[in-house]
Amino acid sequence: MSHHLLLTNIAKHITLTSEESAFFVSLLSEKSLTKGAYLLREGQICRHQSFVAKGCLKTFYMNENGSEHIIDFLIESWWADDLYSLFTQTEATYNIQAIEDTDVLQISRDNLEQLYKKIPKFERFFRILFQNAYVAQREQINANLSTDAEERYRLFLRKKPYAETRFPQKDIASYLGITPQFFSAMKKKMRRVNVD
Repeated sequence: MSHHLLLTNIAKHITLTSEESAFFVSLLSEKSLTKGAYLLREGQICRHQSFVAKGCLKTFYMNENGSEHIIDFLIESWWADDLYSLFTQTEATYNIQAIEDTDVLQISRDNLEQLYKKIPKFERFFRILFQNAYVAQREQINANLSTDAEERYRLFLRKKPYAETRFPQKDIASYLGITPQFFSAMKKKMRRVNVD
């Protein structure tokens, strides 16, 4: 598995020497998931941060009726984890599942601490990641509270233009907080309006 995509991603935020890059890569492990396999299940303790090198994952929780509620979709160059579980070492409240065959590069919590001590600029890199994740989460919450389903869908497609070809329709509906039936009817209505 190539580390090029990850190192390119890191280079957008911090500059590493070749020795620092080599040390960082030495702390990583590789994991491959087939479609439908779980990276993390609710109730497990999250012990790694995982960089998506290839493929796509969904983060979701299950309600008491067994219905999935999609929190996010994670594609190449995104990080997948349950940060609360990772930081507190308590049980995860989310599931992370592959919706395509997926390869991830992982760094364990212990190796992350070792990395921070040896190359402190990685604290800056991960701080930027956490800030960006926080901002994206706030934007999603605001959109869910202040816009209707059609507008949420338009915003979603603007941020994730690849969604229609990569994510199952039922998962997009769940992410938008609507039923698959309503989603289908809404898309038909939107197409009719765009044609007229």
